[in-house]
Amino acid sequence: MTFLGIPHAAVDFYARLEEDNSRAFWAAHQVKYERDVRGPMSALLGSLEEEFGEARIFRPHRDVRFSADKSPYKTHQGGYVEAATRTGWYAEVSADGFRLGGGCYAMDPATLTAYRSAVDGPRGAGLATILERLRDGGWEIGGERLRTGPRGMPRDHPRIELLRHRALTAVRWVEDGDVVTTPALAEHVRAGWREVRPLVEWLAPVVRA
Repeated sequence: MTFLGIPHAAVDFYARLEEDNSRAFWAAHQVKYERDVRGPMSALLGSLEEEFGEARIFRPHRDVRFSADKSPYKTHQGGYVEAATRTGWYAEVSADGFRLGGGCYAMDPATLTAYRSAVDGPRGAGLATILERLRDGGWEIGGERLRTGPRGMPRDHPRIELLRHRALTAVRWVEDGDVVTTPALAEHVRAGWREVRPLVEWLAPVVRA
């Protein structure tokens, strides 16, 4: 399928879903979801596959088993290319628009130990430099963090803010709707993912350790 852009109808779909997150709404509009959301997102990720690898589209249903919020559907459509465990590149469309990013979205205890050791060691300075460059390029650095530094680490550690992370991501919105709704979005995402590649490549050997 040739990628032609993410249509305005995709944003409209999620705006309406936020107002009526019900199985009845979904059943009445599933054809629109497949045509305006899932199809274009699959085509976008497919156009990037040769360089970044095979992507997967996240399922639209929420896992509500342990959540107080029983809304059955996610209010965004995400797609993900995995470079290592829980680490890679991401793209998403929602009522707020389109965003892209990369990084590690969750670290288990063993991965956290390896990550903190790497941040504390010689490679940590490299990560700090990568993140500084991304911030300068308009990327938002995020991810779940501890309120304070981890146990055993001095509070005056030069990279204490990085040591607090339990996940580490870089995300940026595509502000120009004329890009999002046209084939030009594919090259925009490609360029953005290339900018994030140093972060993904820094994290990959850590999460595999």
